[in-house]
Amino acid sequence: MKRKLLLISNSTNAGEEYLAWCKDSIRGFFHRHGVRNVLFIPYAGVNLSPDGLEKSYDLYEERVAAVFKTLCLNLHSIHREKDPVEAITHAEGIAVGGGNTFHLVKMMHDTGIMRAIRNRVMAGIPYAGWSAGANVACPTMKTTNDMPIAEPHSFKCLNLVPFQINPHYLDANPEGHAGETRQQRILEFLAVNREIYVAGLREGTMLELEGKVLKLSGKRPLRLFRFGQEPLEIQPGGDLSLLMH
Repeated sequence: MKRKLLLISNSTNAGEEYLAWCKDSIRGFFHRHGVRNVLFIPYAGVNLSPDGLEKSYDLYEERVAAVFKTLCLNLHSIHREKDPVEAITHAEGIAVGGGNTFHLVKMMHDTGIMRAIRNRVMAGIPYAGWSAGANVACPTMKTTNDMPIAEPHSFKCLNLVPFQINPHYLDANPEGHAGETRQQRILEFLAVNREIYVAGLREGTMLELEGKVLKLSGKRPLRLFRFGQEPLEIQPGGDLSLLMH
Protein backbone atom coordinates (compact mmCIF):
# COMPACT_ATOMS: atom_id res chain seq x y z
CA MET A 1 0.00 0.00 0.00
CA LYS A 2 2.13 2.87 -1.33
CA ARG A 3 0.09 6.00 -0.72
CA LYS A 4 1.58 9.26 -1.97
CA LEU A 5 -0.18 12.25 -0.42
CA LEU A 6 0.50 15.97 -0.10
CA LEU A 7 -2.06 17.53 2.26
CA ILE A 8 -1.79 21.31 2.47
CA SER A 9 -3.56 23.48 5.06
CA ASN A 10 -4.14 26.55 2.86
CA SER A 11 -3.59 27.79 -0.65
CA THR A 12 -2.60 31.38 0.10
CA ASN A 13 -0.68 33.10 2.87
CA ALA A 14 -1.59 36.73 3.62
CA GLY A 15 0.04 39.12 1.17
CA GLU A 16 1.20 36.36 -1.21
CA GLU A 17 0.04 35.18 -4.61
CA TYR A 18 -2.15 32.11 -5.01
CA LEU A 19 -0.32 28.86 -4.10
CA ALA A 20 2.96 30.80 -3.90
CA TRP A 21 4.07 29.44 -0.53
CA CYS A 22 3.56 25.77 -1.43
CA LYS A 23 4.19 25.64 -5.19
CA ASP A 24 7.74 24.30 -4.86
CA SER A 25 6.42 21.44 -2.75
CA ILE A 26 3.69 20.73 -5.31
CA ARG A 27 6.25 20.72 -8.11
CA GLY A 28 8.60 18.44 -6.25
CA PHE A 29 5.82 16.08 -5.20
CA PHE A 30 4.41 15.45 -8.67
CA HIS A 31 7.74 15.51 -10.52
CA ARG A 32 9.34 13.10 -8.06
CA HIS A 33 6.65 10.57 -8.92
CA GLY A 34 6.87 11.09 -12.66
CA VAL A 35 3.60 13.00 -13.04
CA ARG A 36 3.26 15.72 -15.67
CA ASN A 37 -0.51 15.66 -16.24
CA VAL A 38 -2.75 16.36 -13.26
CA LEU A 39 -6.51 15.83 -13.07
CA PHE A 40 -8.11 18.63 -11.05
CA ILE A 41 -11.22 18.31 -8.85
CA PRO A 42 -12.80 21.83 -8.71
CA TYR A 43 -16.09 21.12 -6.93
CA ALA A 44 -15.24 23.05 -3.74
CA GLY A 45 -15.01 26.27 -5.79
CA VAL A 46 -18.64 27.39 -5.76
CA ASN A 47 -18.36 31.18 -5.67
CA LEU A 48 -15.73 32.20 -8.19
CA SER A 49 -18.29 33.49 -10.70
CA PRO A 50 -21.80 35.02 -10.43
CA ASP A 51 -22.73 33.07 -13.57
CA GLY A 52 -23.17 29.69 -11.93
CA LEU A 53 -21.24 26.63 -10.83
CA GLU A 54 -19.94 25.58 -14.25
CA LYS A 55 -18.40 28.99 -14.83
CA SER A 56 -16.90 28.89 -11.33
CA TYR A 57 -15.33 25.54 -12.16
CA ASP A 58 -13.97 27.00 -15.42
CA LEU A 59 -12.38 29.91 -13.58
CA TYR A 60 -11.00 27.65 -10.87
CA GLU A 61 -9.37 25.43 -13.47
CA GLU A 62 -7.84 28.47 -15.19
CA ARG A 63 -6.48 29.81 -11.92
CA VAL A 64 -4.83 26.59 -10.82
CA ALA A 65 -3.65 25.67 -14.33
CA ALA A 66 -1.83 28.99 -14.62
CA VAL A 67 0.19 28.20 -11.49
CA PHE A 68 0.77 24.58 -12.45
CA LYS A 69 2.05 25.65 -15.87
CA THR A 70 4.91 27.48 -14.14
CA LEU A 71 5.69 24.18 -12.39
CA CYS A 72 5.88 22.33 -15.74
CA LEU A 73 2.61 20.55 -14.96
CA ASN A 74 -0.43 20.29 -17.21
CA LEU A 75 -3.78 20.54 -15.44
CA HIS A 76 -7.22 19.52 -16.70
CA SER A 77 -10.46 19.71 -14.72
CA ILE A 78 -12.74 16.73 -14.25
CA HIS A 79 -15.86 18.86 -14.73
CA ARG A 80 -15.15 18.86 -18.48
CA GLU A 81 -15.31 15.06 -18.64
CA LYS A 82 -18.44 13.19 -19.75
CA ASP A 83 -17.44 10.20 -17.61
CA PRO A 84 -15.73 11.40 -14.40
CA VAL A 85 -15.04 7.88 -13.10
CA GLU A 86 -13.35 6.94 -16.37
CA ALA A 87 -11.22 10.09 -16.12
CA ILE A 88 -10.05 9.04 -12.65
CA THR A 89 -9.18 5.60 -14.03
CA HIS A 90 -6.72 7.13 -16.49
CA ALA A 91 -5.34 9.95 -14.31
CA GLU A 92 -1.57 10.22 -13.68
CA GLY A 93 -2.09 12.34 -10.56
CA ILE A 94 -4.94 14.10 -8.79
CA ALA A 95 -5.22 17.57 -7.22
CA VAL A 96 -8.23 18.64 -5.16
CA GLY A 97 -8.73 22.35 -4.60
CA GLY A 98 -10.02 24.14 -1.53
CA GLY A 99 -13.33 25.89 -0.98
CA ASN A 100 -16.52 24.50 0.51
CA THR A 101 -16.07 20.96 1.79
CA PHE A 102 -19.79 20.15 1.93
CA HIS A 103 -20.27 20.87 -1.76
CA LEU A 104 -17.06 19.08 -2.66
CA VAL A 105 -18.09 15.93 -0.80
CA LYS A 106 -21.61 16.03 -2.27
CA MET A 107 -20.23 16.19 -5.81
CA MET A 108 -17.63 13.49 -5.17
CA HIS A 109 -20.38 11.13 -4.01
CA ASP A 110 -22.87 12.16 -6.71
CA THR A 111 -20.38 11.64 -9.54
CA GLY A 112 -19.00 8.39 -8.13
CA ILE A 113 -15.44 9.66 -7.95
CA MET A 114 -15.10 9.30 -4.17
CA ARG A 115 -14.62 5.55 -4.45
CA ALA A 116 -12.74 5.81 -7.76
CA ILE A 117 -10.17 8.24 -6.33
CA ARG A 118 -9.65 6.13 -3.23
CA ASN A 119 -9.01 3.03 -5.33
CA ARG A 120 -6.46 4.79 -7.55
CA VAL A 121 -4.62 6.50 -4.70
CA MET A 122 -4.44 3.31 -2.65
CA ALA A 123 -2.96 1.71 -5.78
CA GLY A 124 -0.23 4.35 -5.81
CA ILE A 125 -1.08 7.42 -7.90
CA PRO A 126 -0.12 10.75 -6.27
CA TYR A 127 -2.79 12.90 -4.60
CA ALA A 128 -2.43 16.54 -3.56
CA GLY A 129 -5.11 18.60 -1.85
CA TRP A 130 -5.32 21.92 -0.08
CA SER A 131 -7.85 23.03 2.54
CA ALA A 132 -11.06 21.15 1.60
CA GLY A 133 -8.87 18.91 -0.54
CA ALA A 134 -6.98 17.94 2.61
CA ASN A 135 -10.23 17.43 4.52
CA VAL A 136 -11.54 14.85 2.05
CA ALA A 137 -8.41 12.70 2.40
CA CYS A 138 -9.59 11.89 5.94
CA PRO A 139 -12.09 9.22 7.03
CA THR A 140 -14.87 11.83 7.18
CA MET A 141 -15.42 15.54 6.60
CA LYS A 142 -16.52 16.11 10.21
CA THR A 143 -13.60 18.41 11.11
CA THR A 144 -14.16 20.93 8.32
CA ASN A 145 -14.62 24.62 9.15
CA ASP A 146 -17.19 25.18 6.41
CA MET A 147 -20.89 26.05 6.29
CA PRO A 148 -23.20 23.22 5.14
CA ILE A 149 -24.36 24.86 1.89
CA ALA A 150 -25.12 21.44 0.34
CA GLU A 151 -26.15 18.07 1.75
CA PRO A 152 -23.83 15.20 0.83
CA HIS A 153 -25.08 11.65 0.54
CA SER A 154 -22.65 10.83 3.35
CA PHE A 155 -19.99 12.55 5.45
CA LYS A 156 -17.66 9.66 4.66
CA CYS A 157 -14.64 10.64 2.58
CA LEU A 158 -11.59 9.03 0.99
CA ASN A 159 -10.13 7.53 4.19
CA LEU A 160 -6.60 7.78 2.81
CA VAL A 161 -5.24 8.56 6.28
CA PRO A 162 -6.48 7.14 9.62
CA PHE A 163 -6.91 10.55 11.29
CA GLN A 164 -8.83 13.79 10.85
CA ILE A 165 -7.39 17.13 9.70
CA ASN A 166 -8.61 20.56 10.69
CA PRO A 167 -7.09 22.93 8.09
CA HIS A 168 -6.46 26.61 8.83
CA TYR A 169 -6.18 25.74 12.51
CA LEU A 170 -6.29 28.89 14.69
CA ASP A 171 -5.12 29.08 18.29
CA ALA A 172 -7.28 31.99 19.44
CA ASN A 173 -10.55 33.75 18.75
CA PRO A 174 -10.59 37.14 17.01
CA GLU A 175 -10.82 40.08 19.41
CA GLY A 176 -14.39 40.73 20.47
CA HIS A 177 -15.66 37.30 19.38
CA ALA A 178 -17.44 35.44 22.19
CA GLY A 179 -18.03 32.16 20.36
CA GLU A 180 -16.16 28.88 20.63
CA THR A 181 -12.48 28.63 19.81
CA ARG A 182 -11.28 26.17 17.19
CA GLN A 183 -9.93 23.97 19.99
CA GLN A 184 -13.34 23.90 21.67
CA ARG A 185 -14.96 22.83 18.39
CA ILE A 186 -12.46 20.00 17.99
CA LEU A 187 -13.06 18.90 21.58
CA GLU A 188 -16.80 18.74 20.76
CA PHE A 189 -15.97 16.43 17.87
CA LEU A 190 -13.81 14.27 20.13
CA ALA A 191 -16.54 14.02 22.76
CA VAL A 192 -18.55 11.88 20.32
CA ASN A 193 -15.67 10.50 18.21
CA ARG A 194 -13.30 9.34 20.92
CA GLU A 195 -11.23 6.85 18.97
CA ILE A 196 -9.54 9.14 16.44
CA TYR A 197 -6.81 11.79 16.38
CA VAL A 198 -7.37 15.28 14.98
CA ALA A 199 -4.46 17.16 13.46
CA GLY A 200 -4.80 20.93 13.80
CA LEU A 201 -2.91 21.95 10.66
CA ARG A 202 -1.91 25.59 10.93
CA GLU A 203 -1.65 27.81 7.87
CA GLY A 204 1.70 27.59 6.12
CA THR A 205 2.10 23.89 6.92
CA MET A 206 1.50 20.61 5.11
CA LEU A 207 1.64 16.88 5.63
CA GLU A 208 3.32 14.51 3.19
CA LEU A 209 2.77 10.77 3.28
CA GLU A 210 4.90 8.20 1.46
CA GLY A 211 3.61 4.73 2.26
CA LYS A 212 3.51 4.82 6.07
CA VAL A 213 6.06 7.62 6.54
CA LEU A 214 4.35 10.89 7.46
CA LYS A 215 6.16 14.21 7.78
CA LEU A 216 5.18 17.78 8.62
CA SER A 217 6.64 20.64 6.58
CA GLY A 218 6.46 24.37 7.16
CA LYS A 219 7.55 26.76 9.88
CA ARG A 220 4.85 26.09 12.46
CA PRO A 221 3.99 23.10 14.67
CA LEU A 222 0.97 20.87 14.32
CA ARG A 223 -1.47 20.67 17.24
CA LEU A 224 -2.55 17.09 17.87
CA PHE A 225 -5.78 16.27 19.69
CA ARG A 226 -7.09 13.04 21.22
CA PHE A 227 -10.01 12.55 23.59
CA GLY A 228 -9.04 12.73 27.25
CA GLN A 229 -5.47 13.85 26.50
CA GLU A 230 -3.74 17.20 26.58
CA PRO A 231 -3.07 18.53 23.06
CA LEU A 232 0.45 17.96 21.78
CA GLU A 233 2.56 20.40 19.80
CA ILE A 234 4.58 18.55 17.17
CA GLN A 235 7.30 20.48 15.42
CA PRO A 236 8.22 20.08 11.74
CA GLY A 237 10.40 16.99 11.54
CA GLY A 238 8.89 15.60 14.76
CA ASP A 239 7.49 12.12 15.34
CA LEU A 240 4.06 11.72 13.73
CA SER A 241 3.87 7.94 14.11
CA LEU A 242 0.92 8.32 16.52
CA LEU A 243 -1.23 9.52 13.64
CA MET A 244 -0.66 6.40 11.57
CA HIS A 245 -2.06 3.92 14.10
